[in-house]
This record gives sequence, C-alpha cells and structure tokens, in this order.
Amino acid sequence: MSSVESHQEQLSQSDPSSSSNSCSSFELIDMDAGSLYEPVSPHWFYCKIIDSKETWIPFNSEDSQLLEEAYSSGKDCNGRVVPTDGGRYDVHLRERMRYAVYWDELASEVRRCTWFYKGDKDNKYVPYSESFSQVLEETYMLAVTLDEWKKKLESPNREIIILHNPKLMVHYQPVAGSDEWGSTPTEQGRPRTVKRGVENISVDIHCGEPLQIDHLIFVVHGIGPACDLRFRSIVQCVNDFRSVSLNLIQTHFKKAQENQQIGRVEFLPVNWHSPLHSTGVDVDLQRITLPSINRLRHFTNDTILDVFFYNSPTYCQTIVDTVASEMNRIYTLFLQRNPDFKGGVSIAGHSLGSLILFDILTNQKDSLGDIDSEKDSPNIVMDQGDTPTLEEDLKKLQLCEFYNIFEKEKVDKEALALCTDRDLKEMGIPLGPRKKILNYFRTRKNSTGINRSTLQSASGAKIPKESEFCSSNDDTRNDEYLDVGIGQVSVKYPQLIYKPEIFFAFGSPIGMFLTVRGLKRIDPNYKFPTCKGFFNIYHPFDPVAYRIEPMVVPGVEFEPMLIPHHKGRKRMHLELREGLTRMSMDLKNNLLGSLRMAWKSFTRAPYPALQASETAEETETEPESSSEKCSDIDTEETSVAVKEEAPPIKVGMLNGGQRIDYVLQEKPIESFNEYLFALQSHLCYCLHGTTDVLLSL
Repeated sequence: MSSVESHQEQLSQSDPSSSSNSCSSFELIDMDAGSLYEPVSPHWFYCKIIDSKETWIPFNSEDSQLLEEAYSSGKDCNGRVVPTDGGRYDVHLRERMRYAVYWDELASEVRRCTWFYKGDKDNKYVPYSESFSQVLEETYMLAVTLDEWKKKLESPNREIIILHNPKLMVHYQPVAGSDEWGSTPTEQGRPRTVKRGVENISVDIHCGEPLQIDHLIFVVHGIGPACDLRFRSIVQCVNDFRSVSLNLIQTHFKKAQENQQIGRVEFLPVNWHSPLHSTGVDVDLQRITLPSINRLRHFTNDTILDVFFYNSPTYCQTIVDTVASEMNRIYTLFLQRNPDFKGGVSIAGHSLGSLILFDILTNQKDSLGDIDSEKDSPNIVMDQGDTPTLEEDLKKLQLCEFYNIFEKEKVDKEALALCTDRDLKEMGIPLGPRKKILNYFRTRKNSTGINRSTLQSASGAKIPKESEFCSSNDDTRNDEYLDVGIGQVSVKYPQLIYKPEIFFAFGSPIGMFLTVRGLKRIDPNYKFPTCKGFFNIYHPFDPVAYRIEPMVVPGVEFEPMLIPHHKGRKRMHLELREGLTRMSMDLKNNLLGSLRMAWKSFTRAPYPALQASETAEETETEPESSSEKCSDIDTEETSVAVKEEAPPIKVGMLNGGQRIDYVLQEKPIESFNEYLFALQSHLCYCLHGTTDVLLSL
C-alpha cells in the first residue's frame, strides 16, 4: 500500500490548484476502483525431482491451511515445525524445507505461492519466488487500484513480466546473447502465460486424509531398489497403496466415513536394500565383475544377487536385523507421533520380502519367558580363521581416515563392537560411516554364533514346539517335525516389539524356498507364534509366486480362492470363459434337459470365487450381471446345488483355519498371452490387485 500512497501524493503535488471538491471526487473514484482489488489467496507447494526435473506439487487443502495459519501466527512462526501428509513429512517454516519422518529421503523445498508462470515443456505452472511474488502482487494492486496497466517488471533472472490487463499477463524469458545485440528481452522467445492465484491454474488439490488411523501396515520390498516396471522406489509404490486405500474409503465406505465411524489405513515402507549394499559388498563385487555387458551385470549385482545374499550367513543376518529393527523403529516413532493410536498392526511383503517376513514370524517368541531362555542359551563360536585387524576392517569399508580417531580413543575391535550410534557420533564420525561401521561389526558379531534351534537340532535334542513346523518326509512320525531353518543358514532372528495381526505375502516364493530347504509338508496344527492371519496373494501369471496350501494338505487338490473385482463378482472375460466351459460340459454329459437348466449352469458361480459385497452406489452405477437378472429362477435349488458341490475346505491353522492362497483376476489383455505379461505380473501388485485385495480382505 505504500507504493499506492506515494503515487497518490505525486498526483496531488502535481496539481496544487485542485479544490477540495476535486480531491473528494478523486477519493471517491479511487475508492470505487480500489474496491475491485482483492488480496490473492496463497497456497503452499513443495518441489520434487521427478525424471531429473523440478516439479512443484501442491499440498492438500488441509495441510496448506495449517501451513498458512502457522505462517500468520506471529513472530515465532518461522521456528515452527508443521506435520503434513498425514504426519509422514515435517515442514520447517524457517528453512522452507520438507523432511521425511519415517524413511530417508532428500529434503524438498517448500514455497508459499501466489503467482505462477507456464513452464517450457510440460506446460505445468511454476511458482515465482515468494519475494518476487510479493512485488508482482504490489504492482497488480497498483494497476487495479489506479486502472493503469501495461506494467513492466524485471525479475532477478532478468526475465520480463508485462501486466497488460487482469486477464492477460505474459512472461518473456531472454535468449542467451541478447544483450550483445542490444535487443530488448520483450522481443525474445515465445511469451508465457502468467497466472495469479492457484485457482486460476490447472492443478489437482486433494482435500486431505482422515486424521483417525485405524490400522498400520508395514510394507517390505523384494529384490533390488526398484519395485515396479517404472523403476520406482518402495516409497513411491507404497504411496500408491495409500492412495488406493483412501479411494476405497471414499467410494465403498462413504457413509461410514461421513459418520466418522472409520478412519484410514496407514502404509509405511521398510527398506532393507540400501543398508545391505552399504556394507561394502558392492565394492567387492565390482572387483570381480567382468567388464562386458556392464549394464546387465550391474543390474544383476543390484537385484538378483539379493537372493544369494539372503542365503549367506553374514548378509542374511544383516537383512533380517535391518527389517526387524526398521519395523521396530518406525513403530516406536509412529506411536510417539500418534499417541492416541489404538488400532492393529499388519505386515506385507513382496517377493523376497515376504520370505524374510515369513522367517522372522516363524522365529518369534510368544512370551517373555521364551525370550529370556533364548538369551541364556549357550552359543558355539565358529572358527573364522585369521581375524583381521581393525585397520583392515576399516580399509575394507573404505573408512581408513577414521582409524586415527579410534586409535586416539583407544578403541579396538571388541570395544567398537560395543559402541552405539551415539558413541560414534560423539567421536565425530559422520552419519554414513557410522551406519556402515555399526552394521558391519554387528553382522560379524552375530554371524559367529549358532542359535538355539540349530544347536538342539545338531545335538539331537527335542526341538521346541514353536519350531514344530514342517515334516521332511511323509513317512516321519507325526510328532517329529524338522525346524523351519532346515537347509537355511545359521541366523539369530530378532524379536518384534508388537504382534502383527495379518501377514500379507504378494507374489511370494515362500513355498518354493521351503521345498528347496527340504520341507515337504506343513503341520496343519502349526501357526505363527505371534501372528494370527496369513494370506498368500498372487497373480496367476507371476513366475515367482508359489502356493502354500498344497504343503498343508498335500493329498487334496483344490483351486485357490479367486479375489473378486472391486466393482463386481468377476471380470467379464472370466465369467464368459468359465460359464461356457461349464455349460458345454453339462450338455456333453447330458445332465441338463432344457435350455433353462443350461442357462442356470452358465450363470452359476464357481465355488473358489469369493462373494462380492457390492454397495448401493455400485448397484446404481454398475450394470446388473446375468446372474443377478436370473437370481429369481429356482434360487433354492441353485443354493442347494452349490452347497452340495462345495464343501468347506480346512487348510490348517496357519491362517486360523481359513483359506491361505488367493489369486487375482488377470486383465482381459493379459489373458491373450501369458508369457508376454509374466514379468509385469510380478511387479503389478501395488496397483493391479491392491483395490481388490483391500476390499475383499
């Protein structure tokens, strides 16, 4: 407003002979013109690097409002930290930076945005800096108040912005070398559109997430750092899980959400690939890797070799310790940030991640007494040959520069194995080297011992009941079961600080690994010590996925449970294919005497398909299926026939007596060529079946 007042003073000084009437008339005109101006509504954005490009993403409306309230709260606002994105990120107002809470991620810039210009390639609007946006706003206010346009401004980057009128504002970017020829910036390049206020640009702004969290799910990834065909990280894929879950709440449980009867499900990623490959193993592999087909060999070292690492005693210990410690750490931090949380916790694993979780859950202790007895059990120290010195270990980790610090503090290998992260931090060791050192020496310490179950198996002692899991031979007596670790490396499994309710395995090779370890069947009475539910979910074309139920009841052949589509019972191409098959078989066997009975056979649902619980909204939007149209034809006879041909199947106590194997429905295009979509089917679980799985289970 200072610029407007100074401009008014200049006008009054230039015409000293003006009377009081003229002054009052000017004030009236100025008041009428000024009433057209309204302050711009700011919205907060954050910057993310996507495909090596800066992309500005708006906060949801609730988070933006919280940030604006904190910004306008007073003098101490710059020192405030505002949790956003459901508490997964913290925004530091003073730094204008956004930090991830539960995982490692590069900090992103935060900006209070009011003015935008269109970018070069993707036609997305880019916000101006806060300082220059304020200059633009003051110039706009002056132009509206005085009705004087064609205002020209120069940005700090020597870019020219011209305000022609409220609906036409352009931005010119100078071409390199324009100053040498003396041409003005307005003559260079194609003009870009300038917009005032976020409501005038095309951008999706979400409403936000429910504050109430009903359930927490940890998601553990498989081999490699990428989790899908787009080479996205575990964090990005878990974001899709969360988005799909929120969409399901809005579409299928809208009334319950409006009545605040339900909240939301929180998904948090667990990353073990980065800690594994930060132990120095990549350097060792690089020395022995052939130079030919470099990209393929690098891909192999970074992904496929994770399977072999898990079968190594040293690195298997690193993996299970990382997964368990990360889940415990995130769970503790989650409770600190959500003290009112009273929901349950579940875990989900994809590919190799599901096998890691399976082994961890199998080796949990159901009571504190079991854990105490485990601590008191003796260990056998294995001969590791010549023990390297501390200097040699640091050289292997490429951390030789810190040897002098340990020598000054009189810290040898034994003392270093007892050091905590805080101790190393006080010595002046940076975060990255601290993690490498702690992980390396912890792994070396744990790999020198044999756990109790392995010791008892070797000595012929009776294996504890929680290990009575699998039988290696069909002729073995019922009370003699081998430990789940048979054929597995010697690992001391860590304990979780909570009891998971359900374990979801997506595209899991658990059945194959158990068979390779020498296990032929699972005791029907076996169940996880601390987890009640277990669902093995897979795509029918997934080459890595294997079933579990045939290992529990090997003498019975039955199909897995078919997960219904979230918009109906089954995809149309599957309904058509199975319906025609059943009708042709019935006609061939001369079991049907009329077209009416043939039509009933066509519309009959097979037993393995789950019954979809459609909501009222789905009934209105989705067309009625053929089975619904003919449901009034001999309903009682059909239900009796289904009951007679579909007796309940019991598959042991691993999932509380319920079914374990669940298969997704392939898309129509996938059914044309199974081999073409084989790889894609193993990496599609974050989107392909998440909606159906969450709705059904």
